Amino acid sequence: MVLTTDRLLLRLWRDADVAPFVALNADPAVTEYLPGPVTPEQAVQFFSAQNAMHARHGCCYFAAELKETGELAGFVGLKYQDFATSFAPCHEVGWRLASRHWGKGLASEGARAALRFGFGRLGLHEIMSFTVAENARSRRVMERLGMVRDPDGDFAHPALPVEHPLSQHVPYRLPRAAFGT
Repeated sequence: MVLTTDRLLLRLWRDADVAPFVALNADPAVTEYLPGPVTPEQAVQFFSAQNAMHARHGCCYFAAELKETGELAGFVGLKYQDFATSFAPCHEVGWRLASRHWGKGLASEGARAALRFGFGRLGLHEIMSFTVAENARSRRVMERLGMVRDPDGDFAHPALPVEHPLSQHVPYRLPRAAFGT
């Protein structure tokens, strides 16, 4: 399963992605709002989990490869979320790119392809996204995609202790009817 955009190939993960994925997650700018760098072992586990999620749910955070160069830029895709929040289970659109690819519209481009796939092929009625409140870059992408903040849905991310500085998240919603390619 592969999604394409003008500049990206969104595909399943491969062993060759480990080193570039570890490298992009070693950048403090990339992990500013995430819980730290990623080890090679964690990358392999992440890839396995995403590929398995794709097999189960038809979607995942896809490896985002630059069509022009074949370079792994990061990931973009839809992730099925079933943790304990008022809005789950849900599908979340998400992205993470190497900082050298920021500001070029790649996150928005890839996310739009993921949204088209989710609303079209998967038949979803709503897609969520969320981040820590201070992550202005990701929030701007969500807003460019037409997503609207749900202030009543703020939550402590269950993957982190409640007292962790990155625990508190703000959700954004996009119903299918509001999505304009």
